[in-house]
Amino acid sequence: MAWWQLILFPFALIYDLITRFRNHLYNIQQRTSIKFEANVIGVGNLEVGGTGKSPMIDFLIQYFLSKNRQIATLSRGYGRKTRGFRLGSSSDTAATLGDEPMIYQKKYRDQISVAVAEARAIGIPYLLAHNNDIDVILLDDAYQHRSVEPSLSILLSTYKNPFFDDFLLPTGRLREARQGARRADIICFTKAPIDMSDQEQQQMIARTRSYHPNVPIFFTHIAYAPLISFGTAKTKQKVIGIGGIADNQVFESYLKSNFEVVKFYKFADHHDYKADEINKIVEVMVHHEAMLVTTEKDFIKLGDFENLRAKSCFYLPIEIKFIKGQSNFLKLVDDAMKKYPRY
Repeated sequence: MAWWQLILFPFALIYDLITRFRNHLYNIQQRTSIKFEANVIGVGNLEVGGTGKSPMIDFLIQYFLSKNRQIATLSRGYGRKTRGFRLGSSSDTAATLGDEPMIYQKKYRDQISVAVAEARAIGIPYLLAHNNDIDVILLDDAYQHRSVEPSLSILLSTYKNPFFDDFLLPTGRLREARQGARRADIICFTKAPIDMSDQEQQQMIARTRSYHPNVPIFFTHIAYAPLISFGTAKTKQKVIGIGGIADNQVFESYLKSNFEVVKFYKFADHHDYKADEINKIVEVMVHHEAMLVTTEKDFIKLGDFENLRAKSCFYLPIEIKFIKGQSNFLKLVDDAMKKYPRY
């Protein structure tokens, strides 16, 4: 533990007491977790952001679509400028729906229902009232939202910063104690190297089992799809990169390994891009005769700038791939969904 973590440690103890007391109230049923008569999958983490929740939600969407299921996603809609329950439509933007929900709305349109609500326990009845034939509701970033008891709870943690090596806020990035992993039905370590050895997997599994002895554990890595244009569709040799996500490191490393990157702009997660920022970036693009490459999440906002759409601009979609055990993972998902005949 670093010196600055030691200084902040008393505040972490206070935070720990608060979160433990809250969880205790749910455990002894002094606070109610509602179990809906519906298939609900919760995807979340113990850490603050950057574990790959959106790619996992997207993976599940594609799986359920392949089985002709009716799907809904429900999240808080972080960063939106609206309040309450909102059902996504063609007129929505990131400002009205939030970054991640807008990705699903733009990508899948009428194939799924996309909704946001600060209180998931209120959002689910609204969703079912809108469409009572929904087979599966996917809750995005809902691990700490214990007002809803999901049919299946998937906990994500990154290979580089696993929850069992992390500390509570503000000394680390954990939103609750490591023991919170016990509520998970599945634990998945994301952003692992594609060539991760069996020995290393077993070491991480052993450390995880000290917190959750019998939980199924999986490992995934990130795979990048081909570039998709949102500008003039003319590729160039040089690249200007823009990353406004919780963890820009993987994206930046990929660009530098595959393109001639002349400049990479790092922004905070959910960054609200301003016109003067974009104007300066366009000037750099023109000066270097470079194309812009960004993430799918950032494209949701950057695609609204006309001066970018007139240039050579692309976004790089990502997807998760299981290092092994994908069929076992999907069987666990299917088995959990069979609790309700609607599935």
